[in-house]
Amino acid sequence: MQEEVNQRTMALSIRASKLTGKVLASAFSKVVKAAKGHHQKALTPKGRQSVKKLLNHRGDKTSIPYVGAPKDFDRIAKIYEVDYAFRKVSPGHYLLFFKAAQSGDITEAMRKYSEKVLHKGREKTSILGQLRRFTELVRAKPKKKQRTREAVKDGR
Repeated sequence: MQEEVNQRTMALSIRASKLTGKVLASAFSKVVKAAKGHHQKALTPKGRQSVKKLLNHRGDKTSIPYVGAPKDFDRIAKIYEVDYAFRKVSPGHYLLFFKAAQSGDITEAMRKYSEKVLHKGREKTSILGQLRRFTELVRAKPKKKQRTREAVKDGR
């Protein structure tokens, strides 16, 4: 099992009526080019990283001021595969740099994060607290006179 993990093989398929040196050389050059591409992808960090590494990526990067704990943004960014980095400006204040393969991912991640922050501020009341509040409301309501059967028979 360990040997299989350690050894990596690459399949090479060539269609040629005659296998010449040129055909073999071009096939190997394509294999080497593909291997370099895979190696470069493996070297590119994903998710949370340093600002320096993020700025070395290709593509557009965006930065916004961020207030709060960076941990809150971590889970959401992982879901949407956003590459991001924090730079501390002052205690509790950061500058958030981020980049994603598609701009829609960034938009959706920021929407989800803002929704989470807005819901975090709301207080959740316990069910017992709600029950006590409703019983107080019922007690405070004026009681209606109930008509008894005898009053109905008498025509009152």
